[in-house]
Amino acid sequence: MLPHPQLDEAPVAEAEEKTAEPPLFKVLLHNDDYTTMDFVVYVLQSIFNMLEDQAFQVMLNVHVKGIGVAGVYTFEVAEMKVAKTTALAREHEFPLLCTMEKDI
Repeated sequence: MLPHPQLDEAPVAEAEEKTAEPPLFKVLLHNDDYTTMDFVVYVLQSIFNMLEDQAFQVMLNVHVKGIGVAGVYTFEVAEMKVAKTTALAREHEFPLLCTMEKDI
């Protein structure tokens, strides 16, 4: 049987795959009585790439409310930012607590 030229050019139906968006996680900074406000601003600028004004606002939020959101990321990125923040804080001898929780 010879190939049919019309069938060679016919569109092929492809199954449409739907990929779910990965879950997101909030990276949280917790207030304490020892970590300086300047250091929190420095962390927010250097690790979370915030501009100074935004970093200052988040720092004030942490200071006043006791906790603040530094950013929302995929699991791996959030985990890396928590680890970097904790390591930097310990290097500067601050007890800054940085955690992550699933974003709802």
